[in-house]
Amino acid sequence: MIVRSLLMAGAALALLGASAAAQDWPTKPVTLVVPFTAGTTSDVVARSLIEHLSPAIGQPIIIENRGGAGGNIGGALVAKAQPDGYTLLFATTGPAATNKMMYKDMPFDPQRDFTPVVVVGKAPIIITAKKDAPFNTLKQMVDFAKANPGKLTAGFPGNGTLGHITGELLQTTAGVKFAHVQYRGSPPIITDLIGGHIDIGMDSMAAYVPMVKEGKIKALAIAGGKRWSKLPDVPTASESGLPGFQASVWYALMAPAGTPPAIVAKLNAAINDYIKSDKAKAFFDNLGVEATGGTPADADAFIRAEIDKWGPIIKAAKIAF
Repeated sequence: MIVRSLLMAGAALALLGASAAAQDWPTKPVTLVVPFTAGTTSDVVARSLIEHLSPAIGQPIIIENRGGAGGNIGGALVAKAQPDGYTLLFATTGPAATNKMMYKDMPFDPQRDFTPVVVVGKAPIIITAKKDAPFNTLKQMVDFAKANPGKLTAGFPGNGTLGHITGELLQTTAGVKFAHVQYRGSPPIITDLIGGHIDIGMDSMAAYVPMVKEGKIKALAIAGGKRWSKLPDVPTASESGLPGFQASVWYALMAPAGTPPAIVAKLNAAINDYIKSDKAKAFFDNLGVEATGGTPADADAFIRAEIDKWGPIIKAAKIAF
């Protein structure tokens, strides 16, 4: 009985110690792992975020770029870190959700090994076409594809990327079929669209906007929840005959599972303050990112919904590594 009481007392003291540490957090610099190389959109968004977050928490935040394996290398580093708030992950759709449905040897499970803090923003996929394509809207493209099965060639930025699985979702939703060409990133897709070597492309927006504005390629639709101010004449996919069709690369702050709720709450509050700021609104709008925010519970529900949404598409397309 005495031993049991001592054990219970020890456990209580440990919890009090952990709680006190969480309340004092942070007392030293924090590392934010970006699981992609410097200069990528996720890296740019993360660096903008820490300009606000570092003063808000009172400690420096150091970006550590750990690219490779679709974000899994950086994700694994954070999944194995101590849950003390000093190592965090600036995750994207892949390492936070879809990769676990494609990679046979995932070094972590994002739903088991991470605690969602907040979804920062969503960058919608843009559906583009070569300049002289015989259609100008997404609906016209779908009608053309139905009348000419397999004739259209679609370019995607790599196997298993969101551009790729968005193409699979579009084919399933619209009942059409494309020939696929996989590329290593956006630049070669844009080059082949301009050269007329492929008919359509699906990818994150940023790299395509200058070519659309110059009239070198056509923008058929944006797969977001609303039109973008920089391309106001380009409708959403929902407006183009595919109600509810949305596909975005999203950015979320994640902490190792077991991170004290007080730390998660502090991070969540600071990031929501940033998202609501005029500076963030202008930054996101220029980048074509839809600001999100919300609670950790909102983030968890959103990520689980994304897994439910993309899982059947990935399985049907047999995307595996």
